[in-house]
Amino acid sequence: MKILQLDVNSIDYEMIKPEARVYEDVTDREVSLKNALVAMTSIERGDSEESVAAAVRDMSAFMEKQKIGLLVIYPFAHLSNNLEAPERAMALLAKMRQGIEDRGIKVVAAPFGWNKKLNLDIKGHPLAETSRSYSNSGAVQKAERNETAEKSKTDEGKRHAEVREDNLFSRIRKSDWSGLPDTDHRTIGERLDLFSFQEVSPGMVYWHKNGRIVYNKILEFLRGKLEQQDYAEVSTPTLANLALWHVSGHISHYKQNMFVFDSESEDLGMKPMNCPSTILIYRSKKWSYRELPFRTAIFDRLYRNEISGALTGLFRVRELTQDDGHIFITEDQLEGEMKLLLSLVKEVYDTFGMTYAAKLSTMPEDHMGDEALWEKATSALRRSLELNGLPYTINEGDGAFYGPKIDFDVTDAMGRKWQCATIQVDYQLPLRFKLEYTGEDGQQHTPIMVHRAILGSLERFIGILTEHYQGKFPAWLAPVQVRILSISEQANAYAREVHEKLRARGIRCELDASDRTIEYKVRDAQLLKVPYMLIVGKKEMEANTVAVRTRSGKQKFGVSVDKFTEELGEETLERRSSGAYEA
Repeated sequence: MKILQLDVNSIDYEMIKPEARVYEDVTDREVSLKNALVAMTSIERGDSEESVAAAVRDMSAFMEKQKIGLLVIYPFAHLSNNLEAPERAMALLAKMRQGIEDRGIKVVAAPFGWNKKLNLDIKGHPLAETSRSYSNSGAVQKAERNETAEKSKTDEGKRHAEVREDNLFSRIRKSDWSGLPDTDHRTIGERLDLFSFQEVSPGMVYWHKNGRIVYNKILEFLRGKLEQQDYAEVSTPTLANLALWHVSGHISHYKQNMFVFDSESEDLGMKPMNCPSTILIYRSKKWSYRELPFRTAIFDRLYRNEISGALTGLFRVRELTQDDGHIFITEDQLEGEMKLLLSLVKEVYDTFGMTYAAKLSTMPEDHMGDEALWEKATSALRRSLELNGLPYTINEGDGAFYGPKIDFDVTDAMGRKWQCATIQVDYQLPLRFKLEYTGEDGQQHTPIMVHRAILGSLERFIGILTEHYQGKFPAWLAPVQVRILSISEQANAYAREVHEKLRARGIRCELDASDRTIEYKVRDAQLLKVPYMLIVGKKEMEANTVAVRTRSGKQKFGVSVDKFTEELGEETLERRSSGAYEA
């Protein structure tokens, strides 16, 4: 059994048509619910009532801890390719519903066997999206793997292994994204050669040259912003003893989404979040109030054990990078730090041409710490929003268990909303890790820790950005900024001169001096979303100029190479969304 567990503000679904040979009758074609735990569930072959009981126990405990009163059981076949027969699956889902209801929890079961239109608004806390897997057949599967390993030691086994490898690599050379719309980031990514996914590394991105350029340019942009605010960039190991995750609370709250293993009798975990290990850097020395704020930025890889069926291109992966930051401050620095962070959010999203709306999430019932401190923190967040002129809504009781937070819903060019940036105020982890600084009074005090991510997961944000721009990245981000197109063989030498001059000035450019027609070359560059084409023929060669054509089709003739490079340089430096030649 595989379950994708989502803590949502709201869920809306509409029955479209039956899609299985066995399906439930429905009375309500449209359902709208608020503040629920949604269990997207696939029943697999080999699942039993024991699997159901384990799921019921875990979900009930989570709901009690998060004070959630409604469970939505949502049959979701896409999480597995090892599905149980419909009759058996329906019976086990009914058992799940009964088990939850027996614990006094309200349950709504979405109808089995239907194609449904679904809309979710998922909450922003760290545990809002978790994946779980329950199986009674693990021992059998392990035995089968061991048997396969033994066979591979024989000559016959080696031949079978070679066949399996051949089959594997024939599969992973091809993407299975046929049928996706042209607007999907996976379709665009394949056409622009940005990235790929390989079967040998499920849920992990293979960045190609073009995609890595976009990735690095975003990092370069962020690092420049952080340098202006005196951040210290740090990095910590991927692996840590599970003792660290016990202190931070991740073992009790997040273990099922961690990669955990033992090595020479030591229990290790791959880090799913950066905060505990960043705290160890703070703990490595003694601090004075004069040295605070201590602002850290970290771009390390994180690893989260997501269910394979929930993996969705760049939007949900197992290996990810966050533009993470942790700031250690005194209590009287909180309001000023929030003002800086809100200003940073505005600068970043204005650059990408995205709008956003802020939500202030307040103290939940299941909270830790003194309520007076919660009120101080919440008031500081509210004042910062108002001082920065940011309208906001109150998300009552949806703060993290350790403190209130501000989440940002970003709207892309297609009008879709994405939760990206988050700023969280944390009194709890500094207490759990016994963090201190020496105050002006000479006494030891506990700092406040501010967690913040401006873009969130870089993988997810690049997926959003790819769809936002529909692959037409602005020149500062575009993998290839310019293509030089030669009209004839006579102009090829001059085209090469232009190409070398642009490369020498740091411009990402390509040369097309092939014998194809100029119409074909222009069309090819447009399909690859190249911002600028420089077309050169006999006339341009004699005048020592170029004809500039934008990907939208606007043209300007008789432009000197120096003038073009100067204007492109200004456009890139200022990170403008469009250049002078689009006017």
